[in-house]
Amino acid sequence: MVAKEMYIGGKWTEGTSGKIFPVVSPIDGQVIAKMHVSSLEDTKAAVAAAKKSFYETRDWRDMDSQTRADVLLTVADLMDARRADLLMTDTVDNGKPLREAEGDVDDAIHCFRYYAGLIKAPYGGVYDVNAGFGKMHSYTVHEPVGVCAEITPWNYPLLMGVWKMAPSLAAGNSIVMKPSSKAPLSTIKLFEIFEKAGIPAGAANLVLGGGEVGAFLGESPDVDMLTFTGSTKVGQSLMRSAAVNVKKLGLELGGKSPNVIFPDADLDAAAEWDMIGIFFNQGEVCSAGSRIIIEESVKDAFVGKLARKANAITIGDPRENPDMGPLISEEDMEKVLGYIESGKAEGARLVCGGTRYTEGECGKGYYVRPTIFDNCTRDMRIVREEIFGPVVTVQTFKTENEAIAMANDTPYGLAGGVFTKSLGTAMHVVREIRAGITWINCYNPTFNEAPWGGYKMSGIGRDLGIQGLYEYQEEKQININLSEGAPGWYIH
Repeated sequence: MVAKEMYIGGKWTEGTSGKIFPVVSPIDGQVIAKMHVSSLEDTKAAVAAAKKSFYETRDWRDMDSQTRADVLLTVADLMDARRADLLMTDTVDNGKPLREAEGDVDDAIHCFRYYAGLIKAPYGGVYDVNAGFGKMHSYTVHEPVGVCAEITPWNYPLLMGVWKMAPSLAAGNSIVMKPSSKAPLSTIKLFEIFEKAGIPAGAANLVLGGGEVGAFLGESPDVDMLTFTGSTKVGQSLMRSAAVNVKKLGLELGGKSPNVIFPDADLDAAAEWDMIGIFFNQGEVCSAGSRIIIEESVKDAFVGKLARKANAITIGDPRENPDMGPLISEEDMEKVLGYIESGKAEGARLVCGGTRYTEGECGKGYYVRPTIFDNCTRDMRIVREEIFGPVVTVQTFKTENEAIAMANDTPYGLAGGVFTKSLGTAMHVVREIRAGITWINCYNPTFNEAPWGGYKMSGIGRDLGIQGLYEYQEEKQININLSEGAPGWYIH
């Protein structure tokens, strides 16, 4: 089994560490690939290549916008040609069901096409200003930030990387990408596509490894921007590292998102959407609707509906398209099972699930049954902490104000949902929820055209949409003196 290589300065390389890391499929715990681990020297070389590309050779930065857009469209076309390979790679590497991987790959292709189009969109502004120093023309332009380091998670291995790489490359930056070592394979394949599409040497670099690599990218004075999607704890660490040279930051972090259900809601529809909110991608979603907050008079009826649906979920080899596949690793599975035990110990009522799923060949992998806890209180760990697995808690409210207070009773602010037939109630509650992404009578739809990001401890900045392009640009003010002669300010 040939180990996967990193991509630095337009060349594939084994690097200098001599270390090889096994890539394990959560389907059955088998090693499906090996990768070379980047040393600190390799990471420095990748940053140096990106810096040279941006500040010296400038092949990508100075490329005219149409040509740069054409290259990104070629990337999208090549991804489309390798669609089956990419989606199967994510399925085997990550464990997500095939149909979910299909959606990820299609969204990633469309993301490149979207930002290729945005390159040509109008930008900047012209401003009417006072004439205190004479007649002036004031306007702004957008410029690339420079060297962008991008660290992505394992739960959406390809898609999350594209959310960062597509806009940063569209803006003309040079990048250093570090995917999660738990699921790096689709990102490596994407860099093969970059090479074939003709992205110039040094404009896109790939390093492979763990925390040491990420810490260096945060600290390096040659990195102009750091963007990261992952846990709040790691985000805080990177934030401290980036403070050394006050580099630009983009952070999409954890969540503990509420789903608020009012008594007039369509409970059958709400139950289905809640399933999508918490059991999609095995619950390994930062925006997962992991806290159901429901009016007390309809709670029992709703929990019964949700439990019946959860117990009917099919679990199995994700290549066979079940409803749920395995969690990403044995370590993560044990963490989720630990939270389940904590919930039981703290007095929550286990409605369904709560155990590892081991039927047939699944006994070799890391599968957990969809789990519902009722009678939950705010002080329980399962209510306060991000579990990152197929576990949902149920709490009740009496009044609308109480529901809002409960929804906001979290240090996170990534997402939230509201279910009601009353437009007035829906709009009021969704405006009061302190979160960056919200849904009314649905949960989880995401669009390349709309910004994605959180409030509070869920992060800084936005992915996707025109805002996602602006994240990877600096805005420069330019003022032109339209008057002749000296300003006459100092007269002696």
